[in-house]
Amino acid sequence: MTDAAHPRRRTGRTIAIVAIVVVVIAGVLVAAEVIARTAVASTVRSLVVTQVGLPADQQVDVEVPGIVLPQLAAGRLGEVAVSAPDVALGPLTGDVRVDLQDVPVRGGGPAAGGWASVRLDPDQVRALLSQIPNFPADTVDTAAPDLTLSTEFSVFGIPVPVGISVTPGATDGDLTLTPTSFDLGGNRVDAETLRGQLGGVADSALQTWSLCIADRLPAGLALDSVTVQGQDVVATFAVDGRLLNDPALQQNGTCD
Repeated sequence: MTDAAHPRRRTGRTIAIVAIVVVVIAGVLVAAEVIARTAVASTVRSLVVTQVGLPADQQVDVEVPGIVLPQLAAGRLGEVAVSAPDVALGPLTGDVRVDLQDVPVRGGGPAAGGWASVRLDPDQVRALLSQIPNFPADTVDTAAPDLTLSTEFSVFGIPVPVGISVTPGATDGDLTLTPTSFDLGGNRVDAETLRGQLGGVADSALQTWSLCIADRLPAGLALDSVTVQGQDVVATFAVDGRLLNDPALQQNGTCD
């Protein structure tokens, strides 16, 4: 019986040793993952602060979904999300989020591309739209899915106030505001009715306003859409994956 007990004790000790080794390895891997994730977040944050010209104390949050170690071993991060509040991006100032796919960690290759969004509150929207000549930006408010504004026309010397609902959008990289309906004397009317009531003086209210911002943003960013979400306006940009390593795309674009 004593001889038979020895193999069982040795087997038990072997299992215990293997279990300890597994626990130690798992702990090392967990620690390595935490270190790698922290290093990636710190590196990305430093690059963003440096290249975008943000204050050193700017809050920048970095997210890398999935397990980082295998992605680092493969040389690419499947997805990187960067967000920061109250960032000035060209003529836009708001909360910024950038999502990039297939981002290289070495070698200077391009990413697969991605999207950036800037969320603006009503005050920030008014500040942006004040750059449109002769536009009543101080009257702008949000009324999802549109923006509202008010202006005044003189008809035979009589001031006539008009409310305008406009839908924000993007055309060829420009921010656009397209009138959709009007408030005349407390009544909601369409463009044809407004022109019939006010004549040619209403033409300025019937146009689509536009603002080019490409000359104040990196050429690797292209305005794709502008939407009203609740009380905020969200501008979304397509990000060229070559922006990370192409100096030409890092320079400001142009307005035609």
